[in-house]
Amino acid sequence: MESTQSQSKAILLLEDGFYLEGKSAGKIGTTTGEICFNTGMTGYQEVFTDPSYYGQVLVATNAHIGNYGIKESDTESKKIQIAGLVCKNFTNKFSRPLADQDIQSYFEDESIVCIYDIDTREVVRRIRDKGAMNCIISSEELDIDVLKKQLSQVPPMDGLELASVVSTDEPYFMGEESAELRIAVLDFGTKRNILQCFADRGCYLKVFPAKTSYDELKSFSPDGYFLSNGPGDPSSMGYAVSTIKQILDADQPLFGICLGHQLLALAADIPTYKMHHGHRGINHPVKNLETGKCEITSQNHGFGVSPDAINENLDSVEITHVNLNDDTIEGIKLKGKSAFSVQYHPESSPGPHDSRYLFDQFVELVKSRK
Repeated sequence: MESTQSQSKAILLLEDGFYLEGKSAGKIGTTTGEICFNTGMTGYQEVFTDPSYYGQVLVATNAHIGNYGIKESDTESKKIQIAGLVCKNFTNKFSRPLADQDIQSYFEDESIVCIYDIDTREVVRRIRDKGAMNCIISSEELDIDVLKKQLSQVPPMDGLELASVVSTDEPYFMGEESAELRIAVLDFGTKRNILQCFADRGCYLKVFPAKTSYDELKSFSPDGYFLSNGPGDPSSMGYAVSTIKQILDADQPLFGICLGHQLLALAADIPTYKMHHGHRGINHPVKNLETGKCEITSQNHGFGVSPDAINENLDSVEITHVNLNDDTIEGIKLKGKSAFSVQYHPESSPGPHDSRYLFDQFVELVKSRK
């Protein structure tokens, strides 16, 4: 299927000087960010709207993007969060009768710049070999030297604090007020389906802005606390680490996902690091060291928790999950505390449902402490 949008020329330029020419889609314009790739075969809309992708240009490895259209109920936040899209086929004709609109009008409405009709396999191989780097896409400026100059002004992801940018501005509620359990959510860029997984398990949620103090969180009288996913460098979030330490000092039930996992580690004095090119996809194998079972997981992260530092602190931190591809840390729990976290996304939007038991574990933990 061929898309119907105008096919003007576009350029993708990487920080190392490598560039490709393709066709433009979405908004005619220029965008920049750290380039990354996602290997998922489905779920492009959920990926586009995941706040953890804020500030990143996404390479979709699936050949067809847009072929089942856009549906409002499939979004994970209020808007598209990626800074731009790189794909092979940008397909405007869609096959799903329930879809609300085509992808071209969706990208135009959200002012997203896209380049397509390029060899995405070549781009992915370059990222895998050379590591994460910044890039620029432009369909309005085609002079490589001019683009290089613009790209040189883009800051690296290292050191960027982005969670407060995508967090809610005001607290809001989700679930039934009469629910048995009350959970305070620190929103660093949470996905909607994470909140839904809690609400489906009888939790009443109050979602707080990223920089909320512990005293304000505590005023909700929560039975437990949740640390959400989100974008940026966790080591730049001293405000969150301080709050988490106060929650731990109070020995309250605490669960973290993705960025929340990294922040829990930092609160336990375990450092994080920038990964070579990160994990993004819906088929990453993870071993649960407590059960011995393997689960296929959905992942989206470019930072990780230091395994060397954890191995030096096994008296206070236990490794619960490891990635079977590269042995990176995928889950921890703090000894003597009611706190645990995972690096991957158990809410699985998109992805397999293997890991949703983690929500049940947290709910049972909260109930046992209530």
